Amino acid sequence: MTEPRTVSLDTLHLLAAGLLSAERGWPVIPLTPHTKRPTGHPERDCPRIGRCAGGHRTPEQRATTDPDLIQTAWAHRPYNVGIATGPAGLLVVDLDVPKPEEQEGAPDGATSFKALCERAGEPYPYTYQVRTPSGGRHLYFTAPRGVTLKCSVKRLAPNIDTRAWGGYVVAASSSTPQGAYEVAEAAPVASLPAWLAALLTEPANSAAPPALATVRDGTKAARTALERECAVVRAASEGGPNGRNATLHKSACKVARFVAWGHISRHTVEEAIQAAGESTGLSAAECRTTIRSAMEWILAHATPREAA
Repeated sequence: MTEPRTVSLDTLHLLAAGLLSAERGWPVIPLTPHTKRPTGHPERDCPRIGRCAGGHRTPEQRATTDPDLIQTAWAHRPYNVGIATGPAGLLVVDLDVPKPEEQEGAPDGATSFKALCERAGEPYPYTYQVRTPSGGRHLYFTAPRGVTLKCSVKRLAPNIDTRAWGGYVVAASSSTPQGAYEVAEAAPVASLPAWLAALLTEPANSAAPPALATVRDGTKAARTALERECAVVRAASEGGPNGRNATLHKSACKVARFVAWGHISRHTVEEAIQAAGESTGLSAAECRTTIRSAMEWILAHATPREAA
C-alpha cells in the first residue's frame, strides 16, 4: 500500500500564494526554491520536445492561472512564486536599495520615487505593495489598456526598475536566503498614474538638448562652482547611462552645498544642472529625480559653511 505523500507547511503556504495570485488573474510560474530564478531550461538548452515542440517557451509563456496545473507543480517542491507581470496586466515599480559599490549618500529607490512624485506635483500612489528581502518595495499597478509597456532599468531614476511585459516579480510569501517577500500594504491595486505612464512611454532622449541655463544669481564662488560642475556633467556625455548619472549626482551634490549655505538659489542650480544632464542624453525624468535626490540629501546633511 502506497503511503500518502506528505506536503510541508512551506509548500502549502507557497501553493496558497500561487492560487491566490491566479484568483486575481495573475499568471504564475514556479521559481527555484529560495531563489528568484524560474524553473525549467534556458533557450540555448531547449530540447524542442514536449511543451517546447513548437519552439522554446519562455517563463512568461508558461505562466498559468489554471489551479490544477498550479496544484500539480507545487505538490512536488516548495517553489517560490513568480508573477508574469505582462500577462497579468500589471506594471510593478521596483524600488531598490543602493548597492554596496555605489557612492555614499546615493539615494535609494524609495527616496528617488518620492522626489519624482514631488517634481510631478502628484501624491505618492496608494496601492498594493510588497516588501522585498533587501528592504526595497514593489508597487503594483494595473497597466493602461492599449499600451504595451515593457520592463525598464533605471529609466525613471537610479535604483528604480519596472516590470511589465517580458518580466516577472517574486510574489509575497516567497523567500530567499536574505529573507521573505511580505505584503507591506494590502491595498487594492491602483491604476498606473497617467503621469507615470507618460514617463515610461516618452522617448528616452530628446531630439535636441535644451539650451543651457545661464547663471544669474549667487556669490562668485557659487556661480563658479555651478559653472564648473555643469562642465563636468556635459563632459560625461561619452560614458554609459550609469556613468553619466553618477557624474550628475556627484556634481549636483557639490553645488547643493552652496544652496544649503544660502549662497545661490535652488532653482538656479536645478535649472542649470538639469540642462547639463539632459545634454548628455539622459532623460528629463532621470535628471530631475537624480538632482532632486542629491539636493535633498545635501540640504539635510550639509556641513555648516565655517566648518567646510
